[in-house]
Amino acid sequence: MSKALVAYFSASGVTAKMAKKLADGIGADLFEIKPEVPYTRADLNWNNSESRSSVEMNDLSSRPAIAEKKDNMADYDVVFVGFPVWWYREPSIIDTFMEQYDFSGKTIVPFATSGMSPIGDSGRNMQALAPKAKVAEGKRFSNSVSEKELADWAKAWL
Repeated sequence: MSKALVAYFSASGVTAKMAKKLADGIGADLFEIKPEVPYTRADLNWNNSESRSSVEMNDLSSRPAIAEKKDNMADYDVVFVGFPVWWYREPSIIDTFMEQYDFSGKTIVPFATSGMSPIGDSGRNMQALAPKAKVAEGKRFSNSVSEKELADWAKAWL
């Protein structure tokens, strides 16, 4: 069986809950991708074109700093990467995460939370940032997904 990590970024706590369910369901380690500068409510206002999240998402080269690094990334074969869908893709902080490590030979599996937006090209975007990894297309889940449903889905990569 592959050694798995569930790494996630959560702006409101929804993705954090899902990541914990997934980690518990598959017996994986859990790592929170925390921004060096936490997002405020105003930063997350997608209706304001000058909010921090809007500015970051409108600049594809934006790479928000991450507060902590996972020291033992080499120990994992499979890394599930969770995030809320922002502007029909992964948040820029996920791009920072993908560029921060050598994922050569690893399987990366995106999973996302969103009320309605699809996961979009997130898997393809992440593959471009980790060309020596195998990045799955990924899946968006509703907030009500069960631990069992997440674990059953994840078994394809373990």
